[in-house]
Amino acid sequence: MADFKASLSGAAPAPNLDAPLAALWWAAKGQWDEAHKIVQGESSQDAGWVHAYLHRVEGDLGNAGYWYRQAGKPVATGSLETEWDRMASALLWDRRA
Repeated sequence: MADFKASLSGAAPAPNLDAPLAALWWAAKGQWDEAHKIVQGESSQDAGWVHAYLHRVEGDLGNAGYWYRQAGKPVATGSLETEWDRMASALLWDRRA
């Protein structure tokens, strides 16, 4: 997680990141459009989870609810920062080698 957060000082995410993590990276940089473009065409539950988060950031809670259901996740109610951290930790944990 520390390496992922440290990478936010760069100009682009690491090329080996999958779509959900790359989208979270762009979201953390305040680049909603770039993040949304990455997950919009993805069909995995992880991408759906990030997609839900992005619509929550946008303030479109109805659309966010749809994507939380697609991802099989409960609708988040805490802070956006807490959700980002939880998602990044979970996605990084799932991808550990």
